[in-house]
Amino acid sequence: MGRLAVSNDTKWIIGTSVGVGLAVVTAVLTVAGLLLAQLGAVNARIDDLRTELRDFRTDVNARIDDLDARLREVEVALGRVDQRLLVIERVVLPTPEPPAE
Repeated sequence: MGRLAVSNDTKWIIGTSVGVGLAVVTAVLTVAGLLLAQLGAVNARIDDLRTELRDFRTDVNARIDDLDARLREVEVALGRVDQRLLVIERVVLPTPEPPAE
């Protein structure tokens, strides 16, 4: 069998095609690497936000619990005042006369 004769133009086209292919692959891999790095940064920021939100929620829940306790204390104090007012009304105000028949 004989060797195929390859012209310089064919060699140039093949070499250029391979070079362009390698350049495209390199560019795609570089962009993919940059995207992965950006996604990693975004994921880290999302994790930070989740942590901040969890801390904020814990703080808000603690404040609500504190307000609930203070409100219960106010309710108890108002109940005592109500009882005292009833006692004062019984002592100070005369009892109404029963209606005449």
